[in-house]
Amino acid sequence: MTIERAVILSAGKGSRLYPHTEERPKCLLDLSGRTLLEWQLDALAENGVRDVAVVTGFGHDHVAEVIARRGTAKGGIELIFNPFYQVADNTGSVWLARGRWDRDTLLLNGDTLVSPELIAAVLANDVPISVTVDRKDAYDADDMKVLREDGRLLRIGKALTECNAESIGLLAFRGAGRAAFVEAVERVMASPDGVRVWYLSVIDALAAGTVIGTTDIHGHRWQEVDYPADLDAARALTAAWTVEDWARR
Repeated sequence: MTIERAVILSAGKGSRLYPHTEERPKCLLDLSGRTLLEWQLDALAENGVRDVAVVTGFGHDHVAEVIARRGTAKGGIELIFNPFYQVADNTGSVWLARGRWDRDTLLLNGDTLVSPELIAAVLANDVPISVTVDRKDAYDADDMKVLREDGRLLRIGKALTECNAESIGLLAFRGAGRAAFVEAVERVMASPDGVRVWYLSVIDALAAGTVIGTTDIHGHRWQEVDYPADLDAARALTAAWTVEDWARR
């Protein structure tokens, strides 16, 4: 059975993109006539993922305006406001949306630009938990590094000294994997340091005793948007997608 539900984490302020994000959140940056969030929603909708929750924080009202204008023709969008976005890391946003994991779910970072074809490749992997990864010749300090073997994730984290892939910020949860993840998130959030934990640290801890798969999307086009140079690359990529879309008509 395919996945029809997704959670997008878009609560952060995106301060590394100042001045572009001083008044509007990163997910509403304009990329070739559409916001980053709209590109994400369209890629999901083209694959039948039309039940989406967006966890917001900074700029919630602006996001609500964009969603209201979008309407429901391509699916329903629920906004979940995270009032703790300035003091809690993204595991807090996952915790607020944990009720969404009662069905198979995609989890997407709000700054990851992806194509419909990439989403289709992720949906084709039916393991209980799958981390979407790409490969390149070298990895820097800001990459979310992954160590994997025969498709199984062994470790994930920015501080890894040994790695052979990077996470792009897109995960899929099916069946028993959903419950395992939510239970782990609830344990972490009940701990004294819970608000300072990234959700991928939860995945790293789970990997020690749970089989977590990876989906290699090497060759597909995507772009993380963290810095001004990333914004330029994202605009170039979406401009190319727009031209390709018109050429297909």
